[in-house]
Amino acid sequence: MSKFKRVAIVSAAVAAFAFELVEATAQVAEPMTLQLEAKIPLGEVAGRIDHMAVDLARRRLFVAELGNNTVGIVDLDAHKVVHVIDGLTEPQGVAYVASNDTLYVANAGDGSVRRFGGKDYSEAGRLDLGNDADNIRVDAAGAEVFVGYGSGALARLDAASGAKVSDIRLKAHPESFQLDPLGSRIFVNVPEMKEIAVVDRLTGRQTASWSMRDVGNFPMALDREGQRVLVIFRSPPALGVFSMLDGAVVTRMPTCGDADDVFLDVGRRRIYVSCGEGVVDVFAVRGDAYERIARVPTAPGARTSLFVPELDRLFVAARATFGQPASILVFKPDQPSLK
Repeated sequence: MSKFKRVAIVSAAVAAFAFELVEATAQVAEPMTLQLEAKIPLGEVAGRIDHMAVDLARRRLFVAELGNNTVGIVDLDAHKVVHVIDGLTEPQGVAYVASNDTLYVANAGDGSVRRFGGKDYSEAGRLDLGNDADNIRVDAAGAEVFVGYGSGALARLDAASGAKVSDIRLKAHPESFQLDPLGSRIFVNVPEMKEIAVVDRLTGRQTASWSMRDVGNFPMALDREGQRVLVIFRSPPALGVFSMLDGAVVTRMPTCGDADDVFLDVGRRRIYVSCGEGVVDVFAVRGDAYERIARVPTAPGARTSLFVPELDRLFVAARATFGQPASILVFKPDQPSLK
């Protein structure tokens, strides 16, 4: 379909009704830790939506529309789609590198990592990794990009050129992974092996393997202040908290089902877990104590999300279901951040 026809083809009446329905449902949440602030239509987007990234300077959100083979680019001030990158092959991971104004897109279908200029979104390069290119992370300095792919590897790329510097081998396909911002460690969820792999990005070697008792460790976040690794399991649905030092279990508690993203709100000491069952679970962190304080309704299948501390908003991607068009739900936390 033409990208020009694809942008903003949503009935105003349908969008208004959907917004009111979600807003009314959200008003009965317990308690309102997140307020639905806006609902941004994505147009004719079919199928699964995967991960997101943000260009803070331009205030634009990048949405990996996996089932549509597109990346939608949303103007967060105008609340509308302003551009669509098409011709992709099951885009999963997206990352924006501010240091060179480049958008990276990882494609599961053909294993490629494609780069696009941040100004006009013209293609700037392509790297073929082999198969199932997935999650992307950028280091704190914006100098390196890491991409999980294949039957077990993290590709280490030069952020400026997009060239592959090296591979860090793993025992099976990596799902979510996080870079230690103050060191060289990378924590990697490897669900097929039921483990968290700890690797050193300087040596390119795995240094530890933390065995997991539960199945489906997909989402992950780091709590640097608390020295914790936060992992969400799918079977049974649970939040697992582990010591960043040695993988010792701190706590484990139930959470919502079919989760695909988890984020730590550092300023409020809260955890947000977005789940395909149509809710965001909110946990309060009080030292070593974790308590679920709210379950906020979203939409069926809304598994992926992005919390942006600089904007103080949680963005949840809602796929098209039951006659409702795909959209981005924008949630505002209910109290000021302490940081």
